[in-house]
Amino acid sequence: MADPDAQEEDEDALPHSEILDIFEEGLARLVQDPLLCDLPIQVTLEEVNSQIALEYGQAMTVRVLKADGEVMPIVVVQNASVLDLKKAIRRFMELKQQREGGVKHVSWRYVWRSYQLVFQGEKLEDDKMRLKDYGIRNRDEVTFMKRLRKK
Repeated sequence: MADPDAQEEDEDALPHSEILDIFEEGLARLVQDPLLCDLPIQVTLEEVNSQIALEYGQAMTVRVLKADGEVMPIVVVQNASVLDLKKAIRRFMELKQQREGGVKHVSWRYVWRSYQLVFQGEKLEDDKMRLKDYGIRNRDEVTFMKRLRKK
């Protein structure tokens, strides 16, 4: 026989859609905080943590300039390597595609074979090298550009 207490608990439980609405309302209020106001409504925990790390000086924003003029604000830790920046760009683009729709799959192997990152005329070719060793600091601009083919 079913436990009457368990059935009573089920009757008091909110439906999933209502819980989701309450959560999204709370999140919308949280994102109005001056520290977090730049974040999108469908924010991820990773984005909140990045914003907090920026506030405490544990991270920096690298502005990645694309050929179409779009600037991608990419957040990486202070001692990030070129590979960390590439991974952060990939994550940024994946989140953007999820929010806006569009291309479902991008071959990042192809992207990094065809494009490169450049800072003040210097190619960021060594994935293991730290951004600060290239002289990249908070709010610096890195260009995302097509590689010239070798003949």
